[in-house]
Amino acid sequence: MSMNPEVIVTNIKKRFTGVSGTVNALLPVQARSLKIGYYGSDIPGASIAASEVPQHFQRLTFWQAVRYSLSRLPDGRRRIWHVRRDPEMMLAIFLRDVCRLPISLVFTSAAKHRHSWFPRWLIASMDGVISTTPEAASYVPNTTRVVPHGISLERFSPPDDKLTVWQRTGLPGKYGVGVFGRVRPDKGTDIYVEAMLQLLPEFPDFTAVIAGLCQPQHEEFKQVLVAKIAEHDLTDRLLFIGEIHPAEVGTWYQNVLITVACPRYEPFGLTPLEGMACACAVVASDTGAFKTIVDETKTGYVVPTEDVSALVIALRKLMLNPTATAEMGSLGRLRVEQGFSVEREAEGIAAVYESVWQRS
Repeated sequence: MSMNPEVIVTNIKKRFTGVSGTVNALLPVQARSLKIGYYGSDIPGASIAASEVPQHFQRLTFWQAVRYSLSRLPDGRRRIWHVRRDPEMMLAIFLRDVCRLPISLVFTSAAKHRHSWFPRWLIASMDGVISTTPEAASYVPNTTRVVPHGISLERFSPPDDKLTVWQRTGLPGKYGVGVFGRVRPDKGTDIYVEAMLQLLPEFPDFTAVIAGLCQPQHEEFKQVLVAKIAEHDLTDRLLFIGEIHPAEVGTWYQNVLITVACPRYEPFGLTPLEGMACACAVVASDTGAFKTIVDETKTGYVVPTEDVSALVIALRKLMLNPTATAEMGSLGRLRVEQGFSVEREAEGIAAVYESVWQRS
């Protein structure tokens, strides 16, 4: 073991999720200034970080993480375990309080609702808590700091020409509209489909895509939508393109002129940020941190959740003038650069680590 990590980041869920995407973006940035160990599933971020900053990053097995954690850091600080899910909190609390390892625990909370008693107990046992929005912090009394999520400005970047890039997809039309995320009811896939069924006949230059995994329990939900699209004779212009490899997601955000995010509920929601970073105009439902992310009428629109009519109205404004919409996308990129970069998120997290170290 060649490195003595100051912070051990955990991500033990095997499926790639929003948490995985956050860790993916943060690891290489955090490893520029901190010695970071990573224990968890094999996600792209781990290999990216290892190749970019090998001197400050190390993949760990569980037992390696435990061995490091048997003692404090050489300067006397407690090693920090940064956890993001209930099972990870449970494991870390067991190691600290039962096994008596000299570690401190930091948790990131994004949920915008009152937790049940057990998660509340877990969160109350943390040494530091990061909330991703002020609303999330209102449900967590022991929040240390509000730190919004950020986006990698390298992984998500604009194309050379937003108005012509759609042509490289080989799909019909001149411009693309895209929704990114799991295909399931809570993500509002059906709301998006209903809106596009109304709009695509009106705008023959546009094609709409649905990018994301559909798990077996939601296959019937998807097939109902596929049948409805076929009934409207729009199968070639409203397409399910399936799950996209994380390394290729940025390319698809580049391809589309407009990103739609219309979930019924979202704790934070990264898709508007990812789209804006790739110079997309955004239409988002009023959930998550979307009202904070989208600068209304300048970078896009926020509409009420589950309101197909409002979504249609907002999208029609953008589809009527592709040139103006591309300009909104450029302003969106600037907004992400100024307020939602992963570097800013890493700085906020580092401040929480420092606070925990000072108290311990």
